[in-house]
Amino acid sequence: MTRVQTLLPKLKKIKVILLDVDGVLTDGTIIYGSDGLELKAFDSKDGFGITNAIKSGIKVGIITARKSEVVKRRATELGIVDLYQGSLDKITPFEEIKNVYSLSESEIAYVGDDILDLPLLQKVGLSAAPANAVREVKMKVDYVTKARGGQGAVREVIDLILKAQKK
Repeated sequence: MTRVQTLLPKLKKIKVILLDVDGVLTDGTIIYGSDGLELKAFDSKDGFGITNAIKSGIKVGIITARKSEVVKRRATELGIVDLYQGSLDKITPFEEIKNVYSLSESEIAYVGDDILDLPLLQKVGLSAAPANAVREVKMKVDYVTKARGGQGAVREVIDLILKAQKK
């Protein structure tokens, strides 16, 4: 039995996918221009996966420790409604989302890449990390993607969920 096959029961339950940004939706690089402008690079495959998940009835949200206008713009472009920025404590927004949509922990997935994500990764029904996540995170999650953060890792997780749910 493959790793993905053992995850099928978890994958089938997911109704909400929550994402970190730096290191997950991006490769973690933050570029500042001399004018203070912040730049981030997002992968178009991840974007397609997110819009596809939303069209298939799965909600997608972002919980990130940093605040960025770029992230707000990207979330709006993709149709992400649940956006929590400046959240060093990621459990509080998770609990809000869980309550708003009347979900159990088993119906929520989270993709994170660093130590700050561990408390939430250990609470959700399906936890995942990009290939380039820190070792401590990769050791604790249900699934480590083949793709790196900002290079299709989110799409990989979404595709697994949609395939398991035959969507």
